[in-house]
Amino acid sequence: MTSARTVRPTDLVALVAYDGQVYPNEAITRDRAGTPASRHPLERALEQWFSFATGRHTWISVKGATLRGLVSARRRGSKAALEIDYVIDAARDDPDVLVGLLDRVAADAARAGAEKVFLRVAAGSDVVRKACSSGFSVYLKERLLTAEGPRESAVASEPPRLRRWGRADAYPAYRLYNAWTPEPVRRLEAATFREWQAARERIAPKGAQQRVIEQDGRIAGWLRAAAAGETGRFDLMAEPSRPELLDTLVDAALARLGEQSVLFTLVPDFAPVLAGLLLRRGFQEREELVVLARRTARPVLVPELAPATPA
Repeated sequence: MTSARTVRPTDLVALVAYDGQVYPNEAITRDRAGTPASRHPLERALEQWFSFATGRHTWISVKGATLRGLVSARRRGSKAALEIDYVIDAARDDPDVLVGLLDRVAADAARAGAEKVFLRVAAGSDVVRKACSSGFSVYLKERLLTAEGPRESAVASEPPRLRRWGRADAYPAYRLYNAWTPEPVRRLEAATFREWQAARERIAPKGAQQRVIEQDGRIAGWLRAAAAGETGRFDLMAEPSRPELLDTLVDAALARLGEQSVLFTLVPDFAPVLAGLLLRRGFQEREELVVLARRTARPVLVPELAPATPA
């Protein structure tokens, strides 16, 4: 019989039995997109047992002494939103194993105060179908673009109209997010300012820098860039009515990451202008990804009020 539950020290035998098999991690996080996972699930499980400060949670499904599946999750911007950062599906012949694991993740996340769970995988992964059977919904498609070696049109210094991000820029940036992101995506990802803060993803383990373009008293462009060794990552947003700002933001990203040998960025499918711009700059498409989300709490229906009829 197969069971889905959180990891216990006594599961070490099952994890060691799994060690001889090769099953890829099918979850893709923004800070790891394009690069292979650096650590084995066994290391993550041991880390959780011996260090309670990681903020990760792990669930496994075992049958006897054999590992059938593993899912690990971590918080995004706050504890109200979790993202799955590890999916090992070792029971390809039994879809109920992964579905059961994802159901358990959602149930435990709800008990811990999380309102939403996110998952990003390759568009062609069978995990998409199984996750949808568990209550997840695909709300966004992305293209992973990468550039290696010299990049075109990088400026020597950051344009003067880009300034550092400050805490006071959080809500103006959320307003930019509303303008940049279509409503069907916002509905599942971040319908409110609080949800947007909770759902924000990390782009690197540490050291990300943010810059904004302010025009007419509001933020019209936003850039985030981070370097980790030879790898650089960035993402950006701009007012749809001002597509010329995309050039400025891309130039600033390329200048800031000029010493990195390889760059990665995720471009949403609703931003074809940005994708075209990057392709002209020498970027290439690596793969297509999908992002899924599942709410862990049911929305409360507010009764519709009507004027009282005089007696």
